[in-house]
Amino acid sequence: MSLLFTNYTLGSPRGPLNLANRIVVAPMCQYSAINGEATDWHLMHWGNLLNSGAGLFIIEATGVTPQGRITPACLGLWDDKTEAALKDKLSRARKLAPATPVFIQLAHAGRKASSATPWDGGQLLAVDHGGWETLAPSAIPQLDGERMPHELSTEELSALIDAFVVAAQRADRIGIDGIELHGAHGYLLHQFLSPIANQRTDTYGGSFENRIRFPLELFSAVRKAYSGVLGIRISASDWIEGGWTPEETAEFAKRLKPLGCDFVHISSGGISPKQKIAIGPNYQVPFAKIVKDQSGLPTMTVGLITEPQQAEDILQAGDADLIALARAFLYRPRWGWEAAAALGATVKANERYWRCLPREAQSVFGDVKVGQR
Repeated sequence: MSLLFTNYTLGSPRGPLNLANRIVVAPMCQYSAINGEATDWHLMHWGNLLNSGAGLFIIEATGVTPQGRITPACLGLWDDKTEAALKDKLSRARKLAPATPVFIQLAHAGRKASSATPWDGGQLLAVDHGGWETLAPSAIPQLDGERMPHELSTEELSALIDAFVVAAQRADRIGIDGIELHGAHGYLLHQFLSPIANQRTDTYGGSFENRIRFPLELFSAVRKAYSGVLGIRISASDWIEGGWTPEETAEFAKRLKPLGCDFVHISSGGISPKQKIAIGPNYQVPFAKIVKDQSGLPTMTVGLITEPQQAEDILQAGDADLIALARAFLYRPRWGWEAAAALGATVKANERYWRCLPREAQSVFGDVKVGQR
């Protein structure tokens, strides 16, 4: 039997959440919001991916404050308007697809905020061209020559924790099934973890214990306010000498576990343009294995996993519990169907699609029979 298509259960204080399979649609920024509000693009995008055959769908990085967005076009969840827009588009998308658990990735971009969209160059925007003051653990820019970010005070850190808590409560009201905090790819929580970005001299910088302090405090506060499935995405390596390491990631995960962490999602990189990533198929899987083995937490792996047998082999080896794909789903939005056909499994699909399968894949939807007229 294919492990990729076995059920998987994520626990939480609220109770278990069952996933029909171990395929996860990873969060992918769409840069298509207006003032943080979800648009018709999100309705189309979410509806498409909820019909993918995946067992779990995670909404893109969603700013907990306007200042926390990566770009002016990023999704947000900080007030009644952003909450209402997200609720409207998501509820409509879910009605058009098989029942699928949905998580949201709550985020703050820190010093990488106030940027242009990727197709406009992705660089830091000037304040007089739609940008804003960025925030960071230390007054160190992402790129040499960029304006300095504002170094956060302890009072401002407390306010940011409150913003994450409120966003989590809004997500809960919307009916979202789980939350992933964004601690990867060079954004704010990752900036605190990494000695490349965090050079503070107070209790939030310097030693490993100090650098993990703010992320742990934030996680704990969200956990106390939110009883659904709660996890975090972590960059396991900065891919740069003197940076954050896989061993530190595993130790950080071990500290998260007693705080009520339900899963970890292991990625890497993003803290510095000087990173040297040894990129290739499965290149982040060894990091996931280290974290899974040492922490015992349910672990997602991600990164250049594109083929069904490749995903299956990772699970069979015990290197991860869940397989997340991102851009592969943009290119092949029914990847879950293809994987089921390749591995002899079945998925749920909207009945409007039942008659689309080629003859060799007729069993993908189980024993469904469609008449013709």
